[in-house]
Amino acid sequence: MSIRRNAAAAAIGIAALLTAFGAAAQTKAFDLSPEQAGRVHTTRIDAAAASIPAGFKFVKDGVFTVGVSVGDPPLNTYATDAKTVIGTDADLASLVAEGLGRKVEFVPVAWDDWPLGLTSGKFDAVISNVTVTEERKQRFDFSSYRQDVLGAHVALNSPIKSIKEPKDIAGLKVIVGAGTNQEKIVLEWNRQNVAAGLKPAEFLYFEDNGASLLALQSGRADVEVNPNSRLAYSAAVGGKTRQVGVINGGWPLTAEIAITTRKGSGLADALTAAINGLIANGKYAEALARWNLTAEAVAQSRTNPPGLPKV
Repeated sequence: MSIRRNAAAAAIGIAALLTAFGAAAQTKAFDLSPEQAGRVHTTRIDAAAASIPAGFKFVKDGVFTVGVSVGDPPLNTYATDAKTVIGTDADLASLVAEGLGRKVEFVPVAWDDWPLGLTSGKFDAVISNVTVTEERKQRFDFSSYRQDVLGAHVALNSPIKSIKEPKDIAGLKVIVGAGTNQEKIVLEWNRQNVAAGLKPAEFLYFEDNGASLLALQSGRADVEVNPNSRLAYSAAVGGKTRQVGVINGGWPLTAEIAITTRKGSGLADALTAAINGLIANGKYAEALARWNLTAEAVAQSRTNPPGLPKV
């Protein structure tokens, strides 16, 4: 899974949520202010700071410069001032910077442009929902920090209790994104079900998040399977849906989201140490819980973990 929307699309996404749930509900659920008074902080993590290679040169002295592709909340989005970057990944970037004894600075970048920006030295790292793949590992180093997770969400009054394996979607009307990794997964699940003599699923496609929500509430759809981060945020903001399962985005393999750095720069080990320090001191869990993404936590950060294979 990867965020590919630009700033304008991010604004549309926020507006759609405001329309669907009401401004008061969103303000109550999450802090979208530029001040971010509730952002989690940490002290310097000595083991991480000591792991920075002696010859590594940061973009700016005393600063950890991070490239971000700004999309829908709760990952990287804009605050109510339409310019301050906030969200789960922004919080993680801030914590890692503090762990290294540095300040954080964000550089918004279009999704397609982050590889060039990173290799050319425009920023020290990219923290923007990047999935580890074996192909990407040929060009970049990684420090894992979240599971790549899809969520299965239903209306609050739905009788559905669990969506975790192929048979669970048999005969259901499933909302999924067209041309996405999650579509590939549920289509394969459906293929297996039909081969086993189970009822086929029906797949529904909506461009608008609000339309998907209305389809679930009206009974036109039974379940939505899409990136867990967006669905979990929507559930917390509106209180009209609930999670009935999570599916790894690499199914049947395991995929992880990671901080991305230049290949061979040596910074990845320091970032991995910083994340593990945050896991140990509890700040990592606090940051995920703040945006309702506890389900995506990893037990341990790893440098260059196994990635999804080349297609």
